[in-house]
Amino acid sequence: MTKTASVVFQSQPNAKALLEVKNLNAWYGESHILHGVDLVLNEGELVVLIGKNGAGKTTTLRSIMGIAPRATGSITLFSNQVLGKTPDAIARMGLAYCPEERAIFSSLTVEENLLLPPTIAPNGMTLDEIFQLFPNLRERLSTQGTKLSGGEQQMLAIARILRTGSRLLLLDEPTEGLAPVIVDQIANTIALLKRKGFTILLVEQNLSFATKVMDRVYLVEQGRTVRMMDRDEVVSKRGELEAWLSV
Repeated sequence: MTKTASVVFQSQPNAKALLEVKNLNAWYGESHILHGVDLVLNEGELVVLIGKNGAGKTTTLRSIMGIAPRATGSITLFSNQVLGKTPDAIARMGLAYCPEERAIFSSLTVEENLLLPPTIAPNGMTLDEIFQLFPNLRERLSTQGTKLSGGEQQMLAIARILRTGSRLLLLDEPTEGLAPVIVDQIANTIALLKRKGFTILLVEQNLSFATKVMDRVYLVEQGRTVRMMDRDEVVSKRGELEAWLSV
């Protein structure tokens, strides 16, 4: 499946690049995880990172957010170099991260979890708008966060970052372990966010889900982005991709 061609990682003509990652390397201790990730995310796009477990997808998101312990290369966010900045400084620039583990605070209610992140821009979603997306949350406001179902926890994790006013979202495996009916609801929500003008970088293994919402995909292999494909190519080569992911 590997096909290396650096030209495919350039920004598209007349597109406004909100995020550019070049030659990103990252380490956890002595373990060298990323070996040269390159990607571009243009305004209004939904781009997916796919790859086998351990390929470096989550580490890519964590590095962009300033969470990875050590990283080198270049990460440009809204035309500003952010490599080396703290996560809170990056978040205040307008980037929001929803981790795979959801990070719901067990001692807080749904309402308290929802209101916890600070507002960094005036165009965040109101609670009423969030409840239109996730009506379950309105009914569970006084419930402890970890007493929610897995699907409700994922809804809360996404809802929490929509309040902040961030327009560029990093979403890590939002469908992991969820029932098909909840996966469909999450897909509809993410598609709606894209229509509302959010720019999204998504890590996702579920190709059926990814093709419903994506514009482009980067294949990640052994800590490198090795190929970019548009949605039509992913659909036409879905069987080949699924076989590659399952090896």
